[in-house]
Amino acid sequence: MYELLKGLRVVEGSAFVAAPTCGLYLAQMGAEVIRFDNIGGGPDFRRWPLAGNGASLYWEGLNKGKKSVALDLSRAEGRELAQRLATAPGDDAGLFVTNFPADGFLAYDRLRALRDDLVCVRVMGWADGSQGMDYTINAALGLPQMTGPADDERPVNHVLAAWDLLTGAYCAFALVSALLARTRGQGGREIRAPLSDIGAATMANLGFTAETLLTGHQRPRMGNDVFGAFGRDFTTRDGQKLMLLAITPRQWAKALDALGIGGQVAALEAELGVSFATDEGLRFTHRARLYPLFEAAFAAKTAAELTPAFDAGGVTWGAYQTLEAALSDTRLYKDNPLFETVRHPSGLSYPAPGAMGSIPQDQRGPVRPAPALGQHTDEVLSEVLGLPSAEIARLHDQGVVA
Repeated sequence: MYELLKGLRVVEGSAFVAAPTCGLYLAQMGAEVIRFDNIGGGPDFRRWPLAGNGASLYWEGLNKGKKSVALDLSRAEGRELAQRLATAPGDDAGLFVTNFPADGFLAYDRLRALRDDLVCVRVMGWADGSQGMDYTINAALGLPQMTGPADDERPVNHVLAAWDLLTGAYCAFALVSALLARTRGQGGREIRAPLSDIGAATMANLGFTAETLLTGHQRPRMGNDVFGAFGRDFTTRDGQKLMLLAITPRQWAKALDALGIGGQVAALEAELGVSFATDEGLRFTHRARLYPLFEAAFAAKTAAELTPAFDAGGVTWGAYQTLEAALSDTRLYKDNPLFETVRHPSGLSYPAPGAMGSIPQDQRGPVRPAPALGQHTDEVLSEVLGLPSAEIARLHDQGVVA
C-alpha cells in the first residue's frame, strides 16, 4: 500500500471484476474507497473460488483495503443513502465508481443534481447499455477462434478475464484524469467505459483489426506459436516443456549459440536465400523449417543441462510450471515483498498482494484485508453523511442498513 492518493474518498457501487478492480487499485494507492452493497451481499459476494467455510476468496481478493457499507437497495431510503454517499461533500470526494445501469437510480444526471462537480466512472457491457460480460465480449471479438491448437476448430475461451482487468485499470486512470481536470476548474463529468469499446479499441491498437480488414480474414489459430516472430514451446529429453522466445537479433543469436545449431541454421539460410538474423518476420514465415532443428536440439538435452546454458548465454526462455510450483518461485510469490500474509474476513490467513507497482522512493505500507460485509456502515454514515447515532439506530431497526 502506498499513500499517493491519501485523502481522496472514492465511493464504489459495483459487482464482479472490472469496477471492483478499479476501486482496488485506487485503495492500494492510498485512497479511502467505500464500497456499498446490498444487505446480505451483492451478486459477487459468494462467487467462486470459495474457502472451505463458504467465504468467497474472489470477493476477499478484489476488495482489499476498502470500507464496506450494507444497504437495502430495494427500498427508496436505501437507494437515497447510496446516492448521498456517492455525492457526499468534500474537495477530495465526489468520486464514484460503478457498474450499475446508466439509466437507473445511480444515473449521472440524478447524482449530478446532488453534486454538480461529481466525477463518475461507469463500467458497462456494451456501449448501447445492453448486457455484456468479459466472456461474451471476448466471443464477439473473435479471439476464441484465434486461440488453441491449430488442428481444432472449437472456440477456446481463455481463463483470464482480460477485458474486465483492462477496463478496471483504464477506469482508475480515467478517474484520476477527470479529478485532475476538476482541480483545474473544468468541473465534473461521467466517463463511460464499456467492455466492448475497451476490447474493440485494444484489438485495433494491437493491429488485429487492420490485419483482418486488409487480408479479408482474421488470424488463424496457431497453438503456442508467437505470431510474427520466433517463439514456441519445446520439449527437453526429460519431458519438460520450455518456452523459447527470439524476437531481437541478439535473442536469436544467443539461442542459436546455446543450442549449438548455428551451422544448421546458416545452411538453411543459404538454401532459402534469407537472413533470419535481420528479420524476425522471416523466422516466423519459415518456422516449419526451423522448428525441427530446435526440436532436435531440445530433445538431445535435459532441462538441467539446457537452462544453465540459456541463462549464461542470455537466452529468453521460461519454464512451464503449475500454479502450485509458481507459489514456491521466489520471483513470483515466495519471499516477494509484494505479498504479505494477512488474516482475511473468512477467518483464514494467507498471502495477499499490495500495490502491484513498486516505488523505490516510498516505503511500502502494510496490506489491508477486505472488510467484512457492512463492517463500516455506522462509521461511514456518521463520518461521511453526518448522521446522528439515533438516526443510524433507526435505520438499523428498520432494516435499511446492516
